[in-house]
Amino acid sequence: MVKEKLLNDLLSKMIDNKSIFSAVLCVENSDRSFSWTGAAGTMQKDSRYFIASVTKLYVTAVVMQLIEAKKIKLGDKISTYLPDHICDGLHVLKGVDYSDEITIAHLISNTSGLPDYFFHKLPGGRTVSDELMEGNDEAWPVDRTIGLIKNLKPNFKPGAKRKAAYSDSNYQILGRIIENVTGKSFDQVFQDYIFSKLDLPNTYAYKDINDSSPVPFYYKSQKLWLPHYIASVTVEGGIVSTAGEVMIFLKEFFNGRFFPRERIQELKQWNLILPPPGLFYFGIGLEKIPTPRIFSPFKPIKEILGFWGQTGSFAFYNSDTNLYFSGTTNQINGKGHMAAGSAIMKIVKSVL
Repeated sequence: MVKEKLLNDLLSKMIDNKSIFSAVLCVENSDRSFSWTGAAGTMQKDSRYFIASVTKLYVTAVVMQLIEAKKIKLGDKISTYLPDHICDGLHVLKGVDYSDEITIAHLISNTSGLPDYFFHKLPGGRTVSDELMEGNDEAWPVDRTIGLIKNLKPNFKPGAKRKAAYSDSNYQILGRIIENVTGKSFDQVFQDYIFSKLDLPNTYAYKDINDSSPVPFYYKSQKLWLPHYIASVTVEGGIVSTAGEVMIFLKEFFNGRFFPRERIQELKQWNLILPPPGLFYFGIGLEKIPTPRIFSPFKPIKEILGFWGQTGSFAFYNSDTNLYFSGTTNQINGKGHMAAGSAIMKIVKSVL
């Protein structure tokens, strides 16, 4: 099994006090005969943190449950569940309106072609991300997002072959569909479909802007506190948790608690996603870390599946070693993701 010295060394190397100020790493196998959690820098092992887009893996668990209950199908057109004023003119490319061709599968796989409200450059060259990273805390609910992206050029036709582009807009719209199907707000959806099924006292959808219990994350050397924004984007990145409780969810996700385990195979329809926000493969509500043969030439790493969050949060599983990884570098920059990804692959390689 994994040597603790290696884990401690990798964790300490994540912190450079220049671009990464804190990290938490949790590593376990299925039956918890091996379980290790470490923290460095400004965080503790049980610190609550914003898991950012790791939230989307929880959305996948919800969507798969709705499919099992025959309440939705991946191939359903989004116009089935949304009013005309949302769908009309949502996706217009070169004068052709493709809005009625968008399906739930397109949204959850980032193959709709819809532009990303978060990173798309606005007139003047700035992005929503630029404003938020400067500390300009604003709410971005789905109606505001839709109003913006209707004035932006889509990336490609829905479902275009070998085309994918990471877009939080997809998940905001998917969230509205799920709310319409269930008749519940998304924080209540998370509660009913996931949180109430697991014992997670420190996991919740962030809604109270006066809640200061999660640690603030960093952008460069500055702490960022964006309660209005995070409270408004529940479905795309609004969950607060700890490394230990993300681990509980992660293991249940891959072991069939929410939907039949064999259906994981159906989610592995990979498209390469290029920056921003990083380099990885995106499937049906699931991500895969690239594992080049050169990294482990004699014992190749087959796949590492899970999800990244923009704040350096992560939740991944490697079936070769039966190891699960959760935690965060709590930093909005590529270095945090690179440090965590490198550590995960080195741990896997040490066990192969």
